[in-house]
Amino acid sequence: MDHYDSQQTNDYMQPEEDWDRDLLLDPAWEKQQRKTFTAWCNSHLRKAGTQIENIEEDFRDGLKLMLLLEVISGERLAKPERGKMRVHKISNVNKALDFIASKGVKLVSIGAEEIVDGNVKMTLGMIWTIILRFAIQDISVEETSAKEGLLLWCQRKTAPYKNVNIQNFHISWKDGLGFCALIHRHRPELIDYGKLRKDDPLTNLNTAFDVAEKYLDIPKMLDAEDIVGTARPDEKAIMTYVSSFYHAFSGAQKAETAANRICKVLAVNQENEQLMEDYEKLASDLLEWIRRTIPWLENRAPENTMHAMQQKLEDFRDYRRLHKPPKVQEKCQLEINFNTLQTKLRLSNRPAFMPSEGRMVSDINNAWGCLEQAEKGYEEWLLNEIRRLERLDHLAEKFRQKASIHEAWTDGKEAMLRQKDYETATLSEIKALLKKHEAFESDLAAHQDRVEQIAAIAQELNELDYYDSPSVNARCQKICDQWDNLGALTQKRREALERTEKLLETIDQLYLEYAKRAAPFNNWMEGAMEDLQDTFIVHTIEEIQGLTTAHEQFKATLPDADKERLAILGIHNEVSKIVQTYHVNMAGSNPYTTITPQEINGKWDHVRQLVPRRDQALTEEHARQQHNERLRKQFGAQANVIGPWIQTKMEEIGRISIEMHGTLEDQLSHLRQYEKSIVNYKPKIDQLEGDHQLIQEALIFDNKHTNYTMEHIRVGWEQLLTTIARTINEVENQILTRDAKGISQEQMNEFRASFNHFDRDHSGTLGPEEFKACLISLGYDIGNDPQKKTGMMDMDDFRACLISMGYNMGEAEFARIMSIVDPNRLGVVTFQAFIDFMSRETADTDTADQVMASFKILAGDKNYITVDELRRELPPDQAEYCIARMAPYTGPDAVPGALDYMSFSTALYGESDL
Repeated sequence: MDHYDSQQTNDYMQPEEDWDRDLLLDPAWEKQQRKTFTAWCNSHLRKAGTQIENIEEDFRDGLKLMLLLEVISGERLAKPERGKMRVHKISNVNKALDFIASKGVKLVSIGAEEIVDGNVKMTLGMIWTIILRFAIQDISVEETSAKEGLLLWCQRKTAPYKNVNIQNFHISWKDGLGFCALIHRHRPELIDYGKLRKDDPLTNLNTAFDVAEKYLDIPKMLDAEDIVGTARPDEKAIMTYVSSFYHAFSGAQKAETAANRICKVLAVNQENEQLMEDYEKLASDLLEWIRRTIPWLENRAPENTMHAMQQKLEDFRDYRRLHKPPKVQEKCQLEINFNTLQTKLRLSNRPAFMPSEGRMVSDINNAWGCLEQAEKGYEEWLLNEIRRLERLDHLAEKFRQKASIHEAWTDGKEAMLRQKDYETATLSEIKALLKKHEAFESDLAAHQDRVEQIAAIAQELNELDYYDSPSVNARCQKICDQWDNLGALTQKRREALERTEKLLETIDQLYLEYAKRAAPFNNWMEGAMEDLQDTFIVHTIEEIQGLTTAHEQFKATLPDADKERLAILGIHNEVSKIVQTYHVNMAGSNPYTTITPQEINGKWDHVRQLVPRRDQALTEEHARQQHNERLRKQFGAQANVIGPWIQTKMEEIGRISIEMHGTLEDQLSHLRQYEKSIVNYKPKIDQLEGDHQLIQEALIFDNKHTNYTMEHIRVGWEQLLTTIARTINEVENQILTRDAKGISQEQMNEFRASFNHFDRDHSGTLGPEEFKACLISLGYDIGNDPQKKTGMMDMDDFRACLISMGYNMGEAEFARIMSIVDPNRLGVVTFQAFIDFMSRETADTDTADQVMASFKILAGDKNYITVDELRRELPPDQAEYCIARMAPYTGPDAVPGALDYMSFSTALYGESDL
């Protein structure tokens, strides 16, 4: 409530100082005042969940009197005393009287002791003073107020009715027609005024009082018999009753206007919400597809065969050709719909649309980026996996060959090393055994490389995740364990032979020489056979040429090897000659080696047979690599044309989007023709895809003839399609903004010229410094402080700029402006946002405060509104819309079913959560 000074108080209270207070003791008037004042008090106390029965008794302790003042004033009084003693009651009543006096009301001859003692005269006088101050004082009609204003209002409202002549607040109301006329003037459906008779005051009064109580929420304050049976009804009781009618009807016209405004606002909001729901569904579907697709692309479960991996590669090609392109179009359409929705929200002065968490355009772009990253990684994985399986097959075969050769060599070696034949041997035999053992150690050392190669191949198979790694590991471990055991046994036998050697002196040098030369030569032949039978895998002509060169070098060594073979056989022949010449008694074959001349000749013949086979395999592989090189050149020639073409088109679209040739419609037509020419280029992309498939089928993994991969071309093509579509959408939104805001073509050209001038990097956006300079160029006075002419706009400069343009720049307001020009907080201002900023303040728009004020009118000036009031004042669909979204009101004056229209109004404009 407003506070009034003492002069104002004296003006409306002056007549009451002349009351004849003894009249309050008139039985008829006292009865009327008791009933009227009690009903009036209860109409307010019921808001706090209580009431009074006896007006002079129920106010004696001051508690309900303080509660009444809190309800009708909306303010909190001092904390009441809860004691039952007289002094506690007087203290509470004094607090209430002090509050009344603080509102500028002069209390004459009314003391707390009289109220506590139950003085009827003083209690009724105090209640009348409260009614005057809080129910009648604020009535104002054509520069008249209080009693005169209320009387003038009654006269104006009842003027069209016959037999009604309101001149005062006593006898003018005895026939009841005045009350019925007030009701019929505002709610004609409640009373059939034509059937009322002036000579039937009881019926008239009862009709008015019953209708007011039932439909207008005005409690029955008097009985018809009390008014009719009194020569001059009590003026205060009648004024109190009539003021309730004034407060019930004074807001009717305001309510209709408020309802219309709310309907308009809600209609716009409902349309925008439907657009938001459509966006959410499309975004959800696209994100769900991405969510389902990414795990498939991230699945790295390897296959065991090349055929299975080739099938996965074919499935991936189907995904790229058939499944992904429609989703690319959906993503582009989603961005277009989002931009169109944001434009409509700006035109209707609504806050920027913030999709639900995880469904922002940036979230979709991030998810799409993850999809493309997974896609790129998946293709790389497929190719690597095929490469790995090819490598695994080669390594596995190589492992089996070397392992078989080694196992064949080690067969029986442990048993040989465990023999104790030296214990019964002669001296010559001991020497022979020692020499044989030395030859074995030489052979053992020669085989060390093969064992290491076997272990290295097994390790590589493990690292490449070979599916049969357990059996490979078991076989490799068995070979390594056997090798370690051979080493230990060899060392043990050598120690035994060396102990015996001291007793033995004779040795057969010739056998030893044979053994020493035959072992490495035999090892060389075995290695040569391994190399000649070794499988190979190459990917370029240079690699196959390298293998061919190495093979030719090997063939060049064959004559020297043949000489070594003949020399070794010559040693054996010399032994035989000595045996025959000197009749040496040989206990057996060469004691130092198991390699026979027949074995050497057999292996040599095998080597000679393997050489031409190797020649043929290298020749065939050379032809295959030549074919692959032709495929590389064919793909490179096309890719080197298409890649620069796509880049050129991207740059041309960038220039088109910032140039100003003709109207926006001309630019839109030009862009659509440009889009058509781009789409017509698609067959060349498809032809390149076919060449790429041939390359992949040929297992070609690199191409030195071009820097462009098929992935580069695909990404560039998709970006080109997306860029032209986005540019067309931006021009369409500029046309929509121009038409909605009434911007002329000349203004649009001026905005574009300024924007382009300061967009020095041609990115299509302005940074804060560029945005500041652009505003200055269009006539905004940012400030002329010579110490701040640095060419950059910090936060304070930008706030000063907006203040100079008429904005009231508090911290919250400044944050609101920044959210308008940069709703996504990217740190840049787009041309569309720039146009919106230059034009948005010119439109007549609604605000949250206006909507809140309209609801307050519908609610009868309460801080909350009820379901019945909404359904009575608004159309059914919009009433139910409000009921479904308004939060329950929790203020101190809340009643059951009360709704909070204030938070709902701010939520409509994005100032809180709806």
